[in-house]
Amino acid sequence: MATLLEILQTRLEIVATEFEEERERLQELVVFGILMLFFVGVGLTLLTLFVVMLYWDTHRLAVLGWVALFYLGLGGIAGIVLYRRLKSRPRLFAATQSELVKDRDRLGSQP
Repeated sequence: MATLLEILQTRLEIVATEFEEERERLQELVVFGILMLFFVGVGLTLLTLFVVMLYWDTHRLAVLGWVALFYLGLGGIAGIVLYRRLKSRPRLFAATQSELVKDRDRLGSQP
């Protein structure tokens, strides 16, 4: 019984550690995502203004159309990458589940 309780305690510690790691990873992703969106947004706005003003007298509407298509293309690519990243992320508590399966197998093989 003591061994079973030690195994259970160890598994709970693994779950807690994995949960904490996932929480910290998500916090980091959110912070860097917000920073990236802000700075890229400001940069793209200024770049768009620069290009439109450069062609103001001749082709301003064509330039606005091409820049809009470019941004939409980048957004589509980013969406595809995000979708693939979300699909390929590791399962939550995968290490804990594998350890529990090992424990069950070990306990089941004992007389």
